[in-house]
Amino acid sequence: MYEKVCEHLSQELRDVDAMSFTTDIWSSEVCPMSMLSLTVHWLDRNHTRRSAVLQAKNFPGAHNGDTISTAIKAMLDKWNIPLNKVHVILRDNASNMKKAMEKMGVCSLGCFAHTLQLVVNEGLLSQRSVSDAIANGRQIVKHFKHSPLAYSRLYDVQLQMQMQPKRLQQDVRTRWNSTYLMIQSLLEQKRVLGAYVVDYDLPTTLTANQWALLEKTSTVLEPFEELTRKISSSTASTADVIPAITVLKRILTKEDEADAGIKTMKKTLLQAVKQRFDSVEDEPLYALATLLDPRYKDRYFTSETSTKHAKDALLKELEDRGLTSTAGAAEASQRPEKAPRMETAAEAVAAPSKSSFMEAFEQILEESVDAGAASSSSPAVQLNEYLAEKTITASDSPYNYWEANKHRLPDLAATAKKYLCAPCTSVESERLFSTVSNTVNDKRNRLTADRTEMLVFLTKNLSLLLK
Repeated sequence: MYEKVCEHLSQELRDVDAMSFTTDIWSSEVCPMSMLSLTVHWLDRNHTRRSAVLQAKNFPGAHNGDTISTAIKAMLDKWNIPLNKVHVILRDNASNMKKAMEKMGVCSLGCFAHTLQLVVNEGLLSQRSVSDAIANGRQIVKHFKHSPLAYSRLYDVQLQMQMQPKRLQQDVRTRWNSTYLMIQSLLEQKRVLGAYVVDYDLPTTLTANQWALLEKTSTVLEPFEELTRKISSSTASTADVIPAITVLKRILTKEDEADAGIKTMKKTLLQAVKQRFDSVEDEPLYALATLLDPRYKDRYFTSETSTKHAKDALLKELEDRGLTSTAGAAEASQRPEKAPRMETAAEAVAAPSKSSFMEAFEQILEESVDAGAASSSSPAVQLNEYLAEKTITASDSPYNYWEANKHRLPDLAATAKKYLCAPCTSVESERLFSTVSNTVNDKRNRLTADRTEMLVFLTKNLSLLLK
């Protein structure tokens, strides 16, 4: 079965011109095993987003730049993937990973989710009163987590107050959104906890001021949590990064009467976003992907200089490819143009209320001015025509758009295959290692690395045979 899946995947990748990858390192807590992952992402001939696990390789010894680059190169060679087909590799922000990519001579990007986590952690710790309130909340949750008797009493109070029994959410310090979820769970059980302390002891309590701070902190972190879920989805790409940063800056810059007590936190979050994503619009891997996403185009760039550089770089890419042909232009002229799907009035009425993140997202689009342009097979005019058209809605698929318009805009569609196949995080590799952790556990801690590799490969890739 392993050989059959390998052969099927090899055939699918054989004719792919550009692929993106994610990689990560995992070490077991129950046995002396470390593994290095490599997942591949591409768009097929129908502009359908595809992904697969190439390998979770046994990786003993030192984890430095030299050993990582050698191991990844060996995995690529095993699948007959030359380096000139590697568009980008998504990795964590560790120095050994950066050095490995530089040594291989391939383009790489740090995980957007990891960098966003650093931004949020800086914001949470920027104000002592907020961090103290979170620390007290963490102690309360930990008390119920480690005391079955305390949880049983809490359960009884929840029933007495006719509330749905619910456990408090424990946070994990390496994942900021778990802190957000912990705060949310505490706020949901505020009345229950107030009734609990009347009869029972807690290691600490939250003051009225701390409860208010947690409510405001939750409000500030809500767009970050929404963004984290968005970029962690299987459809997220590098095109999502620049619009996300533009929206976050707008939300954090906006002043509100309810900001009392958390102004320092918002200010520090904004500074951290600007500092860590200062040059994001100047990175071609992000900028060109954003231009090629019909939901965004050039609407979310904040610098005219960056916009011009991105357009010039995309035009050069189109001209270098030299994909336009007379036959393609003739075929395009005979085909009816397929306009991108727009939101109907009925859908607009039925749409649910939007979050602050989505409101800011759509507000930026409304501020853009669209202009008409004539159709032509020239790369330059193709680009101008495409950018002048109205963007598709945020809920529409950019991949469906390019499949529908690949004959009208052939050069752009072919280039989109390259840039829109790249995820913006290394989440796929992290999910892979979640599977490995479930495979190599206390009851199966003597599994060999080779057997583990085969089991994980089949678990993640068997669905390929069904497509």
